Amino acid sequence: MAHVRPLRGFRYDLPRLGDAGLLLAPPYDVVDAAGRERIGARSPHNCIHVILPEGEGDAKYEVGARRFAALEREALVRDAAPSFYVYHQTFTSEGQQYTRKGFIGLIELTRFGAGPVLAHERTLSGPKADRLKLMRACEAHLELVFGMFSDPGRAWEAATSRALGSAVLECEFDGTHHALYRVDDPAATAALTDVLADKKIYIADGHHRYETMCSFRAELEAAGKGEVARWGLIFLSNLDDPGLVVLPTHRLIHSVPGLDLAAALAQVEPFFTITREKLPESGAAVRARLAEAGARGAAFGLAAPATGELVVLALRPDFDPAAAGLQHLAPALQRLDVALLHELILDRGFGVTREAQAQNTNIRYYKSTDEALAVARAGGSDVQLVCFMNPTPVRDVRAVCDSGEVMPQKSTFFYPKIPTGLVFHDLKEGL
Repeated sequence: MAHVRPLRGFRYDLPRLGDAGLLLAPPYDVVDAAGRERIGARSPHNCIHVILPEGEGDAKYEVGARRFAALEREALVRDAAPSFYVYHQTFTSEGQQYTRKGFIGLIELTRFGAGPVLAHERTLSGPKADRLKLMRACEAHLELVFGMFSDPGRAWEAATSRALGSAVLECEFDGTHHALYRVDDPAATAALTDVLADKKIYIADGHHRYETMCSFRAELEAAGKGEVARWGLIFLSNLDDPGLVVLPTHRLIHSVPGLDLAAALAQVEPFFTITREKLPESGAAVRARLAEAGARGAAFGLAAPATGELVVLALRPDFDPAAAGLQHLAPALQRLDVALLHELILDRGFGVTREAQAQNTNIRYYKSTDEALAVARAGGSDVQLVCFMNPTPVRDVRAVCDSGEVMPQKSTFFYPKIPTGLVFHDLKEGL
């Protein structure tokens, strides 16, 4: 079902340039202006100059294209043979060390729902328009989409293990150890292609980037570049890998006229067991409390800033989605905590509609539980409510994908992020 193939990727010429940690960058959508300046100062060849180019309006995309062309001349080399790039990330989460394994290659581009690639989150038009303009200017895939496939027996690792050799990139970046291995042995690349042939691909991160690649495909096909247009750059990892770590994304609600938490809680009391308790002292304690509350079903916590109180909502065992008026949701969403929060609290309780949620009109997102807790403690800002979430289990992400439905935006956070700069795919140079 999933067609993947190796590519002759462009990579940093590290024997000449040195530390790859000075050249990589986080995904474009997690970097603010100050972060861009800080990262760009590490090296004139850092890829941040391409993925977040300087300039105003549409002029910045031509700046990005010039910076990418300069990068190819001055800092990149192209591999001689088509390759898959096995990629390991070793990191620590909540005191435990993990290694997430996967590989980078090309995947045949099919729209969500029209092929083996499945989405679990809604996308917005603004980010897609931005990425398409940069992609069009550079005529390249600069950033990786993160996809997952099910492989309980780890057949993909067996297909590549004897062909790894030495790492072609190894560095510390953003608190994670990164190692990249090039696999160009034809037998190994053919075996890996075969392993993926019957798989579904679940997008973990990069929904906007994937949809943008699909849109750019049509433009390239119209220009007579049909074969190269069919393929997009992706990192693929095993969703059965013990190194796959999912962390929560918390919601901060602000600027809602007449927000009435007590009234919203009264509306949902038939569906949740509601417990009011002292706000925990640490992010770890918040996570532990929510994990306890969510051991048998959906649960989340709400905290009005500066009150010192955490309201824990745990779905009642006898919850009836029909009684809650959730028949319009797919079964995979009807008992999912993030969907229940958005439907029953944000929309019905506060009047923050699905459209407003999609545009982030009244919502900010925090990955750090400690930072969200600090806002809940302090008050004094426009934040009216902090919504503490449990991580969404991978089985639920998979169920939503298989249902053909999507979750609210930023429902999952697969940790750590995949940096930009590991491999580039210049479409002007072919496959």
